[in-house]
Amino acid sequence: MHAQSEQRRTASALTYDQMLETVRYDGAYPTRERAEQAVHAVLAALGGQLGDDLRTALAAHLPRRAADILAAQAPTAQPRTGWSFVQDIAARTGVTPAVARWDTGAVLSTVAALLPGDLLTRTISELPAGYALLFGRAELARAA
Repeated sequence: MHAQSEQRRTASALTYDQMLETVRYDGAYPTRERAEQAVHAVLAALGGQLGDDLRTALAAHLPRRAADILAAQAPTAQPRTGWSFVQDIAARTGVTPAVARWDTGAVLSTVAALLPGDLLTRTISELPAGYALLFGRAELARAA
């Protein structure tokens, strides 16, 4: 248990550069610039899917530059399912849906490691279906 809380404390203290390196490693990107493109595209799109309170709560756990990208977005009128979210990123960035899915997973799994468990659970539960897998979590059936 102590090692887990120590790991979480270390993860939340990441700098933006360290976050980019984590995404670069996890996403197997050839350059830091490519990892940064993925981070910017995914966080900007995610910011639009979150209400003000949740976006602010998530931003508080991210490195400053990443938090700024997330927080600069206004909520969209129509929330997107996980797959629709990936397709939107593909359309915005000009990559295939498969590449956009890869980018999304690399970025959101890094974000998930920076969040306290209860905030991650709240985030996934407040988003439409399909986001749990993007954050590297199992998709649980929602209660009716």
